[in-house]
Amino acid sequence: MNIRIGNGYDIHRLVEGRPLILGGIEISHTVGLLGHSDADVLTHAIMDAMLGALSLGDIGHYFPPSDPQWKGANSITLLEQVNQLVRSQGWQIGNIDSVIIAERPKMKPHISDMREKLAQTLEIEPDKIGIKATTNEKLGPTGREEGISVYAVALLVKEA
Repeated sequence: MNIRIGNGYDIHRLVEGRPLILGGIEISHTVGLLGHSDADVLTHAIMDAMLGALSLGDIGHYFPPSDPQWKGANSITLLEQVNQLVRSQGWQIGNIDSVIIAERPKMKPHISDMREKLAQTLEIEPDKIGIKATTNEKLGPTGREEGISVYAVALLVKEA
C-alpha cells in the first residue's frame, strides 16, 4: 500500500467585526478570525496537511494573500480545489486528524457539524475526519485569546 502523511498548522488573530468560521461552520462568538480569506484556520491546516503529504507546498503558493482574487474567499471552496489537485495526482484521503486550540468558545457543540461539512466537501465519510479541541491553559497568544490555532495531519492513500 502506498501512503503519504502530511501535517499542517495555521493560526489567525481574533478581532472584532469578523465572523468566526471553523471547518466551514460559522460559530456565534463576540470576535472572529482575521485573514485575507475567511481565515478558517481548521480548513487551512487541513489543506496544508494534504498538500504537504504530496510535497506540493502550502496554501500560500496556490492562494497567496497578495492576490486580490482570494480576498474574503470561502475556505471550503479552496479545500475543494486542493482536494481535486490531490485526486488528480491519483491519491485519496485515508483519514484526517486535527486539534483546535482555543480558550473560547467551546468547540464541542460544533465539532459534529464541522466534521459533516468537511466530509461532504472532501467526499469522504465523516468517520475519516477527527477534530479535537483543547485550550492552551491561558498560555501564549491562544491562551490570551489573541487567536486560534490548529494542527492537522492527513494520511493519503494511492488509488489502486
